[in-house]
Amino acid sequence: MCLAFPAKVLQIDGDLATVERSGVKRAASLMLVPEAKVGDYVLIHAGFAMQVVDEREVQIRDALVAEMNGAPRTIESLN
Repeated sequence: MCLAFPAKVLQIDGDLATVERSGVKRAASLMLVPEAKVGDYVLIHAGFAMQVVDEREVQIRDALVAEMNGAPRTIESLN
C-alpha cells in the first residue's frame, strides 16, 4: 500500500519545492501541481507533490492518524 503525506511548501525553485512535515524538510517535485505556492499544503508521494490540500484537511488527517495510533478521539473537536 502506498501512502501520500501532507507537507507545507516552504520554498519554490523552478519545479522543485522545499517542503516540511513534522520538522523534517525535503525536496519535492511540483511538476504535477505547478499551481502550488509557498504556504500551501501538498500531498507528497514518492517525491512528487500530487495535490494541493487545505490546512483543515491536513488537521483532520493528522487527528485520524493519531487516533489510529491510540490517541484519544479528537476528530469531533475539529468540527
